[in-house]
Parts: sequence; structure tokens; C-alpha cells
Amino acid sequence: MRVPLSWLREFVDVPADASPEDVLEALVRVGFEEEDVHRFELQGPIVVGEVLQFVEEPQSNGKTIRWCQVRVAPDGEKAADGGDAVHGVVCGARNFFAGDKVVVTLPGALLPGPFPIAARKTYGHVSDGMIASAKELGLGDEHDGILRLVELGIDAPVGTDAIGLLGLDDVAVEINVTPDRGYALSVRGVAREYSHSTGAAFRDPADRPWDELAPGSGFPIVVDDQAPIRGRVGATEFVARVVRDVDPTKPTPAWMVARLTLAGIRSLGILIDITNYVMLELGQPIHGYDLDKLQGGLTVRRATPGEKLETLDGKVRTLDVEDLLITDESGPIGLAGVMGGGTTEMSSTTRNVLIEAATFDTVSIARTARRHKLPSEASRRFERGVDPLVPFVAARRVADLMVEYAGGTSDDDLGGALFAEVFVAGITLPAGFVEGLIGVDYTSGEIEGALRLIGCEVVVADDAADGWQVIPPSWRPDLTDKWTLAEEVARIEGYDRIPSILPTPPSGRGLTVAQEGRRRVANALAAAGYVETPSFGFTTEEHNDLHGSASGGHLPSIKLANPLDGQSPFLRRSLVPGLLQVAHRNVARGLTDLSLFETGVVFLPKPGATYGTAFVPPLAVRPDAATLAELDESIPPQHRHVAVLLAGSLVPKQPGIAPVAAELSDALDAVRTIAAAAGVTIDVVQGARAALHPGRTGVLAVGATEVGYVGEVLPAVAAASDLPGRVIVAELDLDLVISLAGDRVVAASLSGFPAATQDVSLVVGADVPAGEVRAALVEGAGELLESLRLVDDYRGPGVAEGAKSLTFALRFRGTDRTLTAAEATDAKLAGVAVAAERFGATLRE
Repeated sequence: MRVPLSWLREFVDVPADASPEDVLEALVRVGFEEEDVHRFELQGPIVVGEVLQFVEEPQSNGKTIRWCQVRVAPDGEKAADGGDAVHGVVCGARNFFAGDKVVVTLPGALLPGPFPIAARKTYGHVSDGMIASAKELGLGDEHDGILRLVELGIDAPVGTDAIGLLGLDDVAVEINVTPDRGYALSVRGVAREYSHSTGAAFRDPADRPWDELAPGSGFPIVVDDQAPIRGRVGATEFVARVVRDVDPTKPTPAWMVARLTLAGIRSLGILIDITNYVMLELGQPIHGYDLDKLQGGLTVRRATPGEKLETLDGKVRTLDVEDLLITDESGPIGLAGVMGGGTTEMSSTTRNVLIEAATFDTVSIARTARRHKLPSEASRRFERGVDPLVPFVAARRVADLMVEYAGGTSDDDLGGALFAEVFVAGITLPAGFVEGLIGVDYTSGEIEGALRLIGCEVVVADDAADGWQVIPPSWRPDLTDKWTLAEEVARIEGYDRIPSILPTPPSGRGLTVAQEGRRRVANALAAAGYVETPSFGFTTEEHNDLHGSASGGHLPSIKLANPLDGQSPFLRRSLVPGLLQVAHRNVARGLTDLSLFETGVVFLPKPGATYGTAFVPPLAVRPDAATLAELDESIPPQHRHVAVLLAGSLVPKQPGIAPVAAELSDALDAVRTIAAAAGVTIDVVQGARAALHPGRTGVLAVGATEVGYVGEVLPAVAAASDLPGRVIVAELDLDLVISLAGDRVVAASLSGFPAATQDVSLVVGADVPAGEVRAALVEGAGELLESLRLVDDYRGPGVAEGAKSLTFALRFRGTDRTLTAAEATDAKLAGVAVAAERFGATLRE
């Protein structure tokens, strides 16, 4: 919200010497965020001048310029730039006449851009300054020729400072208004908050007697809401006033244009400017209709299926049955609280105006604005809640301004109003609650004073020990319970009183087992040299089918109703597509040696289940238990996975060392790192995946439970992602792995006795998986076996056709004694016996 200081001073006593930074500091003290300071970026000398005469001179380029003589100072006085009272100025505009008062920027002036003004030779003359347009002064975006002061109703002496005359010396402060404080989207609201911060006197512009506000009657207004949201009708108040015989060609006063410009709103003509001005002043959105274009009275209703409306931005919109409309006998003429329709808009031919000020339901307006992607200044205020006591004041304020500046006449006999009694429920604030919640020893007087200051009615209970009954003001719909009241006390009394004391967590609290496991895995991979690269959880159906189909068969893809990226509208079933995209982006930027990992959620629908069909309850309504259960069932199960990707060289080329390309064994090392961090043992057996190379794909399992896969990406799949060379990936269901670990201790005790190491080479059939032979050795060797790993897979001379030799390195260690060579050998041979029984394994000679 941008607030010009001259406007703010109308409603609160801001010291004359207060800087914008002083005002922002005061507003920050009551909980607003400082954003910026806005000024008209110009400097003098810029003065009122009078065009004495001019000569039109056609040029060879087809353009005609005017060589003007302009008086910029009274007779006998020097101009503001130190020059003569009459300056010669070259001007290309042709919309002014001799005798016109204009704005002249003299040499030494600086205009927005920045555009410095100096005496320049052009078109055969020395132009000693420039006659300015509104755009050149920063008063608008349209260049409609020279700014003639007579069109603004201004007649100032020659040589008068034009900066102050046009309000260009004003400055605006900008604050960020949070969604719960919609009342501050007005100068009225900000002035009140400045008063709270500084104690300065506040003058409420909405404080007017009712006999000035009551509109006439006779104009039909009906609210026909057959589909209320949250049990509330879409409109609870609707005020209509009529102003006749306006002149839409009259100029908007310079001070109003300056304030609107500083507030970030373009000047669009006197009628629209007045409605925007009052909206900014009081926080009440206003809409004006060309009364002569209306057919009959106004009806507020919901849209019917297939109904359409052309809004003021020229777009034809297909309406939803929840959209709240303003209609007349011709049909829809506006999206209530969002944007008006094109058929009844005010224009340069408007003579009679119907002014609308209403109170619309916040949820209805918010949903309509988002549904049609049509945010507006009006919807921004309605969806945060406007003061229900202001519409009558705002409608009268608009009528008064149109009478004063657009030459109209207020028709107090014709109008209409629908309104309901404004009821604000009281809140019980127990004694001691504020102090206990905030942690500050406030006195009862401080609590009562703070609440009364913000506009609350405070009634002390019969027994003071019971606390207070508090009725919030009408402009504060965010005050709904004792907690929000406590926050207001803390805000008004000052956040600096709240001590900076860290809370003491209850004993026994902390990370869950699953959270600790996930952290260990992520930290272990990072320590192993992998870089974590989180990605969006959305992908294409093709990538889901290629990378996300489990061994159990094909799974459906879940499509989002409103995806962030239309090209990737499906929930991912695998982390690998995201890693491939990250790898592609890095390779495109010259980073070809990659070791990446990601932990994230994937969505794994159950075969045959249907998702996303549950009824979505309206906003601001807490669903019951049955609805929540139905919503939970409509979402596919979410599993947290971990995946790694290797590409390029694992060891880069160095002096004396050749580059070492990443291999499948390196991905298996990453799997072992994950297993060690999680506290499980993961076995690898031959497998197959659609996106992975046949014969270079392994299924990962903890015992008999499959937990993931590892393998080399097919060259065609890697090429589709523009990845050169080999790409190796692994993906595991991290939640499942951690659950299988149970209560195992990850860090085991180390024995102080020496280890006994032995090797064994077994000859088995070439089709026997090495992982199954390893499992047999582990089972047979018993508790003395500390570790076992495959070190060689040989096929060649000395080994029979159709067989292979697997060499394993075994390490044995006792927990209570030093093992003898015989004990280690016996344990090894026990393992060999199990392998021989299962696979016919023989010792290689």
C-alpha cells in the first residue's frame, strides 16, 4: 500500500518536519513491513509560463515545430534559472495557444528518466528550456500534448513554482500489508495505525452523521443468492446513489492526479479517478455505472451454467455457478467485487452515474478472482474484508466529489440500499491469558488501553479476576478469538518488550526415527561426495511409464487439475526423471562430471484405485472427519525415495593420473553407503527395468523385501536427455529401508581382537547370481564372519565352458578371543558347504 504523506496528514497529525523514513519507522513499530519510498523524480527550476506568441515552421522531415516566446517570470524580474523573463523555446506539440499558461522546465531542471534540461540548439534555434507534457512530468503514461493549466482549472501567476502547484513535491511511503490486515489497504487505516504508534490525533473520514448518508429510494436492488457459500449470502449491503449531469471531460484536479500517481494508479478521467480515489481513501471499492445504459434495476445473483460476461478488460469470460454477479434486465453487467462489465462502463459520453458501494462475501470474491485469474484492487480489498459500516460513507463521498469536480448534481431522491444489522460477536479474554501467552507482565490498564485504542469495546467482568468481554471494531474482521486479541496487545505495547528467551523443549522430544534415518542417509551421501539437487515433483506420463513402473506391473499416472507446468502435469512416480533434467542442465553448462542425489516424495497409486474425485469443501470451512477421510483416500500414497545419478568421470584427469569413469560399481558403493547409514544390509540380484540396460540392472533387497534398483541407463534414454557417455542411477524406497532397519544400532561396537582374513574362489554356473552365492557363504560362515565382499568374477582359461570363478574376501573376528587360523578356515568351509549344496559350487584349484 502506497500512502502519499499529504493525504495521510489530512487524517492524522504528522509533524511537518517528519521525513518518509520517520513515518515508515512509526508504522514498522505497529507491525508493518517497510517496502519503499516513492517520489516524483524531478527537480526545479520548473515554473508556470505564459505563451506570448509562436511561429509555426515546417521542417524538411515533414514535421512542423513551433518557435515560441514564453514568459517565465514577471516583467522586470529574472527567471528562476537566472535568465531573462522571456525564453525562446522550440516545441513540437500543437495543442496550445497564445495566452495559455503552461509548465516550463528551465535549464538546470531534471525530469524523470533522468532527463536533464539545458539550452540546446535544435531546428535552427537555441531552445532555452522545454514546455512540458503530463507524461514528461511523471503525471501519467499518456502523451496527449502540452499540459495546459486552464484544463486543470489552474490560473497561477507567471513564475510560480509548478512543482508545488501540481503536488509534485509530495512523497509516498509504501508498506507491505499482510492478508489479515485488509483495513490498512486505505489511507484511513494507515492513518489510524500511525496514530496508534505515535499518539498523534486521528480524524476518521468515515465519521459522518447518518442524515448525510442515507440514499434516496426508488431504484430497484435485489439480492437473489440461491447458492450461498459458508451459509452466507454473497452480498449483505448494497448502496446506490445517483449523480446527474456530470461532465466526464472535466480535468481531474492536479492534486488528485498526483496522489493517485504516487499511490500507483493511473489517471483515467475524472469519473473513474474519483471512484479510485475514494477506494484508496476509505478502503471501500466503488463501481460507477452509466445510468442511461442500465436496463431496469440491479440484481445480485450467482451465475447460471454457460453464462458469459465481457469484462472491462475486453475479455469474454465463461462464468462458474459460484461466481457472484451484478445483473440488470439485459443479463450480467459485472463480476461482483472483481471487475465491471463493458456494456455499462462510464465513458466520455456518460451524463448520469449510478454509484455502487457494497459489502460482498470475502470467500466468494477471492474464489472468483482466482478462478478467472483476474486480481484487481477491488478484489484485493474485498477478499480481506472491508468495513461493513463504510459503504454509505463511501457512496456519499463519491457523489460529493462528482458534484464538486465533475459538475454533477446529486439526485438525493433516487437511489437504493440493502443492508443488514452489523453484528460483531464478543470475545472473552480471561485474566492472565495475555501475560501467559506473550511472556510480558502487562497491567490490566495496559491491556484495556491497547484494546480500546484499536477500537474495541472493552467491558470488565463483574469479578475483575475473570477478565474482560471484548467486542472488536467493525473494520477488524481478523480479531476472532483471545489469541488475536493478545497479539494486538503485544503489537500496541511494543514488540521490544517481549523477552528474547528460547523455549525449553520437553524432555524426550526430538526427531522421529524416520527423520533421523533420512538425515543420516542424506549426510552420508553428501560426505561421500554427492551433491543434493531437489527438483519439482511433477513430470510427464512418458517419464512415469519409463522410470516409475515397479516390478509389479504398470501403474497409472495422476494428473494435476492446475499444474505449474503444462508440459509436466503428472505427479512423479520416480526421482530419476528429475535427476536426468538436472544432469542435462549441468552438462549444457559445461559441467560433465556429476555425482548427484535427491531425497523426495514420489506418488505411487494403488492399481485399480481412482484418485482426485473427492468433493473439495469450500474455503474457510473446517471439514468433518468423514470428509477428511475421503480427501485422504483421494490422494495416492506418498513414499519418500532416495536416488543417485553418476555421469562422466568419478576421478577427473590429473597430472600422472588418467580419468576414471563412473561405473556401475560406484553406484553400488552409493547403495552400500545408504545401507550403512540406514542400518540395513542390502543385497543385489539380477533384474530388469524399462529404462535400464539389460544385464547391467540389479534389484536391491533387504532380506526378501525389494527396496529399489540400480543400473546403467539405456543409451537411447541418456541421449534423449542429451547426456553423453554412461549414466548410472540407483533409486530406493527410503521410508521402507528405514522401517526395515527397525531398532538396529547403526554404529556397532568394535572388537579389540585382531582379524583373520582369508579368500575363497568358487566355481559355479555362469547363470548363478553372485549375490546368491555370497548370501550362502554368509549364512554358512556364521557369527565369526565380520565382512565378505566379491573381489573377482573370472571367466576364461582354466574355468570350464559355461562356468565362472567368483573370488570372495572374508574377514573373521572374535568378540572375546583371538581366532586361530583353524577356526577361520572351519567357518569359511562351512560357508563353502552351503554354497556347494545350493549351487554345486566347487573350490577352484
